[in-house]
Amino acid sequence: MTRRRILHVVIAVLAIAAAAHAQQVDPARVLREQLDRVFTDHAYDPPELGPAVWLPDGTAYTVLEKAAGRAEGSEIVRYDAATGARTVLVAASRLVAPGAAPPAAKPPAPFDIDEYAWSNDGRKLLIFTNTKKVWRVNTRGDYWILDTASGALKKLGGGAPESSLMFAKFSPDGTRVAYVRANNIYVERLDNGTIVPLTQDGSETTINGTSDWVYEEELDLRDAFRWSPDGRRIAYWQFDSTGVGVFSLIDDTSALYPKVTRIPYPKVGTRNSAARIGVVGAGGGETTWVQAPGDPREQYLARLDWIDARTLAIEQLNRLQNQNDYLLADASTGTVRRAFRDASSTWVDVVDEVRWIDKGRAFLWISERDGWRHVYRVARDAAADSATLITRFDGDVTDVVGIDEAHGWLYFMASPGNPTQRYLFRSELDGSGSPERVTPGDQSGTHTYDAAPGARFAFHTWSQFDRPPSVDLVELPSHRSLRALTDPSALRAKLTSVLTPPAEFLRVDIGGGVLLDSWMLKPSTFDRSRKYPVIVFVYGEPAGQMVTDRWGGINTLFHRALAEAGYVVVCFDNRGTPSPRGAAWRKIVYGKIGGLSPKDQADAIRAFAEKSSFIDADRIGIWGWSGGASSTLHAMFKFPDVYKVGVAVAPVPDQTLYDTIYQERYMGLPRDNAEGYRIGSSINFAEGLKGKLLIVHGSGDDNVHYQGTERLVNRLVELGKPFDLMVYPNRTHAISEGPGTTTHIYQLIARYFLEHLAPGPR
Repeated sequence: MTRRRILHVVIAVLAIAAAAHAQQVDPARVLREQLDRVFTDHAYDPPELGPAVWLPDGTAYTVLEKAAGRAEGSEIVRYDAATGARTVLVAASRLVAPGAAPPAAKPPAPFDIDEYAWSNDGRKLLIFTNTKKVWRVNTRGDYWILDTASGALKKLGGGAPESSLMFAKFSPDGTRVAYVRANNIYVERLDNGTIVPLTQDGSETTINGTSDWVYEEELDLRDAFRWSPDGRRIAYWQFDSTGVGVFSLIDDTSALYPKVTRIPYPKVGTRNSAARIGVVGAGGGETTWVQAPGDPREQYLARLDWIDARTLAIEQLNRLQNQNDYLLADASTGTVRRAFRDASSTWVDVVDEVRWIDKGRAFLWISERDGWRHVYRVARDAAADSATLITRFDGDVTDVVGIDEAHGWLYFMASPGNPTQRYLFRSELDGSGSPERVTPGDQSGTHTYDAAPGARFAFHTWSQFDRPPSVDLVELPSHRSLRALTDPSALRAKLTSVLTPPAEFLRVDIGGGVLLDSWMLKPSTFDRSRKYPVIVFVYGEPAGQMVTDRWGGINTLFHRALAEAGYVVVCFDNRGTPSPRGAAWRKIVYGKIGGLSPKDQADAIRAFAEKSSFIDADRIGIWGWSGGASSTLHAMFKFPDVYKVGVAVAPVPDQTLYDTIYQERYMGLPRDNAEGYRIGSSINFAEGLKGKLLIVHGSGDDNVHYQGTERLVNRLVELGKPFDLMVYPNRTHAISEGPGTTTHIYQLIARYFLEHLAPGPR
C-alpha cells in the first residue's frame, strides 16, 4: 500500500471516528454545562462602564471605579474628555457611611453605590445606596450628601425609615434636595437639615411625586416631580386611584400564613386613576393645579417638564392614545394652551424628551405623520399644528441622541438600509439638506451613544450579534475614537468556540411581497445533507424587535447552547413589531394583535422549511416570554400541524385581563373591538392543541397575572388536553428572584425541548 493511500485511509478512519464521537455527544450534558457557565458562573458577562456621568459643561465626565489597592470600595474619578486627564475627585475612604465604630480589625464597610449625581456647581455629591426594588427597578433607598470640600457626609430624610426615600434631586442652586417618601414630597435644606413637607395627603390611594402601577409599567413614569429652573417651585403628578380595580398577589412562601399584596391595577375597559399636575412653592404652601382639559380618568398625562421658570410643558394623551396634545401651562395660574397636536388613526407614541431650541422659541417633536418616524421643528407660537421636517430621508428615526445647537446639528439614530442595525446620523436643525451618516461605514452592527451636553463627545457602544459590546469615547462629528473605556478582548477570546458558526441574517418571503427579517443559528457540527429540528424564538408584539444585529447577552448564549445541542434556532420579526420599516409596517397590527402575527410567523417557518433542505418540518418547536409566550400559545393552538412543541413563559392568554394603557393602545376598547379581543385571546382557541405544551409562570407576577394562566389551565382541563405546567412561587414577571431561579428556568426550557423535540440530525 502506498504512503498516499495509507494517508487517505487514516484520514477516512479519523473522519468516521469524529462523526461517531459527534453522534455520541450527550446534548443534555452539553446544554447543562453551558447554561451553568452562562447563568451560574457568569463566565461570559461583558465588562461594564460606570456609572459614568457627563458634567454639565460637556467637557468632562466622572466614573465610579474600583479603588486601586483596596479589596473593596469605589472612588469617583473625573476624566477630561479631550485629553483623558484623570483626577480622583472622591477617594474611597470618603465613601464610607458614618456610624458606630466597627471592631478595630475591621474597617467600616464602603457604600454600595447604585447611582450618584452632582450639584450644578460640582461641590456636592448625591449618593443613592441601600436600594430596594419597587415593582421593576430599585427606586427606593437611602440618600447621602457628600460635601467635596469638607468631606462631610450626611444622610437625608431625618428620621425616615431605612430605604424609604425616592428620586432625590438637587435644587438648581444646590442648597436643597427634594425627594418622595410614602407618597409625599419633601424638601430638605442642606445647611441646617430643615425638612418641609410640600404635600401631606399621600396615602394608599393618593400618590404624590411618583406614579401608580400602570403609568410606571406602560409610560415608564416613576420619578414624578420636577424642580423649576429658578428653584422656587416644584411641579408634580398626583394620582387618585380610588375606584381602580384592586388585584391581589398572594405570597404563600414567606411566612406561616399567606401574605397578600393589593395593587390598584386597571384592566382593559375599566376605571383608571385620575391624574393631575400641580405646582407648589419649594417652601410649602397651596398647590396650583394645571387645568388640563378632559376627564382626568380618560386622559393620560404622559410627560412633564419646565420650559422656563414660568411655563410647564405637558404631553396629554387621550385614552385611545391616538392623539397626543402638547400643552403649555402657566405655572402661576394653571391655565393651558395647546402648542401642538399629533394624531393618528391607530396610535401615537409618547415623545420621551421634547427638546427646546432657539432660546425657547421652538421645540423638536417626533411624529409618524408622513409615514416615517421623523423629527420636526415646531415654533412655540406655530399655528394649526404646523411643523418643519428636519430628518429628510425615507427611513425611521429610532432615537434622538443630542443637539449641537451652536453648530446647528441634530444627532439621531437610524438605519434606513438595514432595519436590524443602528447607526448615528445628523441633520441640520433648520431642516435643510439630507441626513448624513456619522458612524463609520466599516462598523456594521448596532451602535448606541450617550452624548455629552452640546454633543461634542459621546460614550459609544458597538456590538454585533456575535460581537460582545465595546465602549469607547468618541469625538463628534468626526467619530474619532479618543480612548477605549472597556476591554472585551478576553471575553471575545473565550467566546470564539461558542460563537461558531456565525449567526446568519436572512429575509424570508411569506408571499404578497412581504419579507420578514430573520436570524438563524446552527450547530458547530452542522451537515447540510442532514435534517435538523428547529426551535423558533418569538416575541411578535409591538413592544419588541427581536431580529437585531446586536449582542443579546443571555438570550444569545442560551440559543447558542440550544444550537450546539443539535437544533437550528431561528427568529422572525413579523409585521407589527417595532422594526424601523415605516409606520405602515408597525401599525398594520392595530386592532388585531394575536390575529395577524401568528399567521405571519407560521407562514415564515413554512417558507423557511420549504427552501431549506436541512429543516425537518416534522420537528418544529417554538418558545417565548411575555408577549412571546402569548404568540407561542397562538402558534400551538392555531397551527398545530406546524408546531409540535411549545414553551410559553408568563403569557397573556386573555387580552381582557391585561392593563388599560398597553392593550387599549394597540387594540382599542373592548366595547369597540370585541371580535379583535376574541381573536387575539389564545384561550378561545385552546381546543386546537395537539402537541406538547409547557406553560411557565411566576405566582407573584404583578405585570402579567398568574390569573390568566390559571384560567387557561381550567380551559385545557375542561377540553381534556394534556399539557405541562411549572409555577415559580412568588416570582415576578422576570422569574429571576431567589437563588438559582434564572439557571433553573433556562435549564427547564432546554430540558423540555430535549425530552419532546429530539435534537440532532437525521
